[in-house]
Amino acid sequence: MDEPTNEQKPNEKVITIDKAKCIGCGLCVTTCQDVFELGDDGKAHVKDAAACANSNCQEAIDECPAKAISWEEEQEEKKE
Repeated sequence: MDEPTNEQKPNEKVITIDKAKCIGCGLCVTTCQDVFELGDDGKAHVKDAAACANSNCQEAIDECPAKAISWEEEQEEKKE
């Protein structure tokens, strides 16, 4: 049987930030500093989505005052 890995598999959910909604409060960075960072634009960015495996990303989603953070289905890359 194959061992599970930390690599994301196709169609798994990944953490995303809606930049149009983000107010740059930094609460997500405080909650999950391994996952999020504030960029030069003053908005939160996902720096390491895979770190959600060891962080409480759901808390960051729940606590975001702008409701800018969500889980989205990861799209499998199209092979040509």
